[in-house]
Amino acid sequence: MTSTGAEGSEPISIVFADDGLVPNNPMPFLVYKSAITLDRDDPATTIEGVFDMWRNGVYDYLHYHATVHEALGVASGTARVRFGGDQGQEFELEPGDVAILPAGTGHQCLSASADFCIVGAYPPGPKMQVTRPTPENHARAMKTIPEVPLPATDPVHGADGPLTRLWHRAR
Repeated sequence: MTSTGAEGSEPISIVFADDGLVPNNPMPFLVYKSAITLDRDDPATTIEGVFDMWRNGVYDYLHYHATVHEALGVASGTARVRFGGDQGQEFELEPGDVAILPAGTGHQCLSASADFCIVGAYPPGPKMQVTRPTPENHARAMKTIPEVPLPATDPVHGADGPLTRLWHRAR
């Protein structure tokens, strides 16, 4: 059973502007601080109980996904990650934090501890593609991002969670 550390709490919510290379999204990027109470012996498995796709880190180069939304849960270690592109905002991510990126949100790992581990997921639908910020990719992304379906639930708080309300309102 998975428990959340911030039951019903509102996430940090930021709408990043399109910078001409990274389109970002009019739907807000969300960060739930200390959202998941982790099992000390196997923290990644705890997050996989919330959403299960892959374990890894965050690429150290600026990129975005123009065909899918993304959820990232920190299982171990810490990292400084910039979201929103070069003009975006940096966050220190810690175990139990969850970041939810609407399609098109730029992200890049600036530094990470040796034990940093993310469990990530994408909602069902189109295949994830890593997109680098170029004028040509930006033009294509402006067509695909509005077509990405909204997730049915908030991966942290379920069908009635903040993501569902905030993203439906923004779209």
